[in-house]
Amino acid sequence: MKKITSYSWSILFVTILLGLWEISARLYDKSFLFPSPSAILIRLWELKTELFIHHLPPTALTILIGLSISIMLGSTLAIAMYSKKPIEQAFYPILIASQTIPVIALAPIFVLWFGYSIWSKVAVTVLITFFPITVSVFDGLRSSDRNLRELMLTMGASAKDIFYKLDLPSALPSFFSGLKVAVTLSVIGAAIGEWLGAQAGLGYFSRRMMTQFDSAAVFAPIVLLSAVGIIFFLLVVVLEKHFLQWRNHQ
Repeated sequence: MKKITSYSWSILFVTILLGLWEISARLYDKSFLFPSPSAILIRLWELKTELFIHHLPPTALTILIGLSISIMLGSTLAIAMYSKKPIEQAFYPILIASQTIPVIALAPIFVLWFGYSIWSKVAVTVLITFFPITVSVFDGLRSSDRNLRELMLTMGASAKDIFYKLDLPSALPSFFSGLKVAVTLSVIGAAIGEWLGAQAGLGYFSRRMMTQFDSAAVFAPIVLLSAVGIIFFLLVVVLEKHFLQWRNHQ
């Protein structure tokens, strides 16, 4: 009942915002600069074939590949840093420093290296999602219960047993928290990569429509990008509930 009430408030708040936006856009009456939500939805419907068939698949593929690479590399580096102190001392400062570099500044370099292929967009997506996954897994591994560790050691557990039966399960909640952040950032990364250099994709289509001063068509793929981000986020939530069933019963 509480969840239903909270969602009702969210729906009400979004409805009020959209209503104010619609009224403001109609009063301003300059759709080429400030389109209304209804005009955006109409334009989205008009462009549905081009967006869903030609531009949504490349963006979704970029997000999936980028996230997969970030999960594999980020988890591997986090485990390595947790296992070996010298690796943590060598890579953790570099990991932090990498986040001080604006992604928008590196995206053109990736286009220069990889051209307009999907890999330039994947590189941007990996760069923007690698950090939250790595840090969340690393912090999750370090959060394992010391008392349980000592108990397992006294019972003759090996380092391998402790890692698989204590450290990894302890890191799962943090991993999924980081993955939720990474999923939303992956949409931004894919859009940035497509905005700066691509031949297809929702970000590319939005930039193309901007040159034609079709503001409703600029917003249409943005709405679709937002929907993609929400869908991926909900998928992570479903996976989290499946793999962390033990936490739901606590």
